[in-house]
Order: sequence, then structure tokens, then C-alpha cells
Amino acid sequence: MPQLIFGLTSLLILARFIWPLDWPLPAKIVAALLVLVALQFHRWNRLSSGSEFSPEFPRPVVVLFNWAFGAIMLLALLQLALDAGLVVAAVIHGGVVGAPDGVRYAIAGVAGIAAAIGVQQAMRIPPLKDIEVVIRGLPPEFDGYTILHLTDLHISRLFPASWAREVVARSNKLGVDLIVITGDLIDGTIDARRNDIAPLGDLIAADGVYVISGNHEYIFGYDAWMAHYASLGLRSLENRHIVLARGEGRLVIAGITDRASRRRAHPVRDLAAVLDGAPKGAPIILLDHQPSDARNSAALGVALQLSGHTHGGLIIGIDRLAAPANAGFVSGRYDVDGMTLYVNNGTALWPGFALRLGRPSELTRITLRVAGKPE
Repeated sequence: MPQLIFGLTSLLILARFIWPLDWPLPAKIVAALLVLVALQFHRWNRLSSGSEFSPEFPRPVVVLFNWAFGAIMLLALLQLALDAGLVVAAVIHGGVVGAPDGVRYAIAGVAGIAAAIGVQQAMRIPPLKDIEVVIRGLPPEFDGYTILHLTDLHISRLFPASWAREVVARSNKLGVDLIVITGDLIDGTIDARRNDIAPLGDLIAADGVYVISGNHEYIFGYDAWMAHYASLGLRSLENRHIVLARGEGRLVIAGITDRASRRRAHPVRDLAAVLDGAPKGAPIILLDHQPSDARNSAALGVALQLSGHTHGGLIIGIDRLAAPANAGFVSGRYDVDGMTLYVNNGTALWPGFALRLGRPSELTRITLRVAGKPE
């Protein structure tokens, strides 16, 4: 399917943008070749590492490819909008209406600038986002309890050790009670990413740092990566729960493997089994990389589910394309049958399409509040 989409995009750009330009044929051929090279970004990734998910080119090259790829995809959308306008104009005027080269240059400029902004927004150290979540039955001892939610770090050539160190430094300055990471920490093998991911071992929180898998851990060796996370001091919460205590109050933190485990030789996702033995009446916070199963979580009594995976849909407006594959949950807070679901836009995102417009990355600090507490 992706290759079909990229193929149709190539045809659109070649036929509706480049060919109508008043350029000499050699210039059109060069432009067409550049478009084709940029749209094969993921194929070049496979040549560099064996996986389209892990570009192993120098970082400036990865940045350039992301900009070019993003600019061409945005240009295709703008060209479709232009063509729709030309069709409307043709109907009104009763004949074929063309667009001057100046209009095409303008939409190319808009696409290029928007892509540059989008890549910059994707690569930056994410800003802090504070949210409060009211939880029914939360023990008063946990009122004001803080959780830092990180997800989709996608540590890679695009998000290397220097980026990870800055994220860790900002995270530690917050002094939260608990840090949770809901999957997709890496893109690449352990040999490729060993130095880049090392800074995560310096994350500090009073009640520890817990991690679950995302679908990308399964791409690059689930067992090896989960063991490596443990060696860095990141405690796995895969298919289990822990109980936090404050005086007489209890709070359950649970985690479950990613939906990708259903297609691999790993334990089947069974949230009921994960929650078995949890203290009765204690609120449950669930870590699940993908938000799709939120209604099942709510039915099993989860109070708050923290997820990622969607990257917030990347581009506002186009983000709705991500909704069907994620049960309609793409970005931010949702009330799901009485349970709060929070879908984090991501600390970073996949380096194969690193572009954000209107869906910013985030360091998400969640403060728990007792329901019905007087102001």
C-alpha cells in the first residue's frame, strides 16, 4: 500500500506539476528524477540498514530526505487542491482553465517552507505539557502525584545521543514521582543504537522508571531490546502490575505488551490476567502503547490509560487519516466509558516521516487529583 501511494504521488507531481511548467525538457527530466529519488527514501533506508524503519545515513542526510519527502507529499496535496480549483473554474467559465507557472512556483514554495517548519518541529526537544487527571477513588495520599509520560522516542540517527541527553536532563529537572515510557523507544539494532540510547539510563524518579514495548521493539528484536532496557535501569512492566503505597493508600500501575505481539511468538495480550491480584478498589493506571483497545480497558476497571503510537497524527487536519486504525483515538484526552484515555503526541517520532504541523511533540507531566476535592 505505501508503494502504491508513493507511486500515485509521483505520477501526480510529474503529470500535473512538472510537465505543465514552461521549462526545457532536460530541466523537467532532472526535476522528475529528483522527485523519484526523494520518494524512494524508505527504499534507500533498507539499503542502509536492512530496514525501512532505520535510516543509517549521516544525520544531515536523514534531515534532508525528511524535508524533501515531506515537501513533495505536501506539494501533492496542494496540487490536488489547485486542480480542484481549476475544475471549478472550468465549470464556471465553460472551458479549460490553466494555472500560470507563478501559481505552481507559489505552491511549491509553500510546500517547501511548511516541510522545513515541520521537520524542525519534529526534531526539537519537546516542550513540557501539563495536564491534570481526576480519578474517582484515588486515595488522598496520591492527590498531587506526578507522572512523566514519555513515548515514541524513536532514538535513531535523527534522534541521537545528544537529543536523548537533553530529553533526560529536562525530564529529571521536573522531579516527578514516576516516569513511564509507553513503547517505540528505538529504531535500529542494539549495535546501531547502543550509544544513542545510553542516556536513558540516567532517568530518575522517586518511584522508578517503567517501560513497555511498542510495535517497533518487535521489528528490531523484542527480547534483546527489553533485556537491554533492563540493563539501563528501565524496569519492564510487560504483562504485569505493581502496587504503589502511600500510607494506607494504594495505586496500581499496569502494563501490557503491544498489539504487535499478536502476530509474533509472544504471550497473547490478556489484560484481565495482568490485573489479576490487584488490590480491590485501588485505582488502576494502564500503560498500553496503542490506544485501540481503550474500551476493553475501561470495561475491566482501568481509571487512566496512557498510550502513544499515533504521533498525534503528525499534521492537523490530515491527522484524521490516523483515526480509523486507532479506534478514533489520535491525540489528547478522551473520556472512554468513564475511563480517561490520554494519547500522547510523542516525545519524538519515526525518522521515516519526521514532520509535525499543528501536532507538537510533548513531555507530558500528569498530575493526579482526587475526584470531588473542594477548590
